[in-house]
Amino acid sequence: MDKKVLILCTGNSCRSIIAEAVLNKYLDGVEAYSSGVKASGKVNPHAKKLLQDNGLWDDKYHSKTLDKVIDIDFDLVVTVCDNAKESCPIFPHATKVIHVGYEDPDGKDLSAFEKTLKLIKTQLIPIVRLELGL
Repeated sequence: MDKKVLILCTGNSCRSIIAEAVLNKYLDGVEAYSSGVKASGKVNPHAKKLLQDNGLWDDKYHSKTLDKVIDIDFDLVVTVCDNAKESCPIFPHATKVIHVGYEDPDGKDLSAFEKTLKLIKTQLIPIVRLELGL
C-alpha cells in the first residue's frame, strides 16, 4: 500500500508541483499530491517546461485548493514555503507535518526553477524516505 504525501505551498504553481512530480517519479511506494493554501489555479509555465524537459510532467498535475485533498488520509504533509507552514491547517486524521522550505522561483528565469528541482531531488527525497521509514 502506497504512503500518501501532501506537498503544501501557498500558490501551488511551482515548488509544490515540482516536489509532487519528483516524489511520484523517484519514490516507490509513495503517492504524492500537492495543494496550495491559496492556490493560484495555474501551473507556472517555467515549472511545467522544466518538468516536461526532465520527463517528470503528467497531465494530472494542476494547481488545486486544499479542499480538494483535505479528506485524503495522508501519512505525511510537507510544507515547502513559510506561508504554508504558518497557515497549515489541522487535518482530519492524525497526520505528521514537517517543513522543508525552498525559495520561490516564481518570477525568475528557468535557472531558478532548475535549482529548485535539484534541491528537491537532493534534499526532499531523503527526508521523505526517512520520515516514512522507507
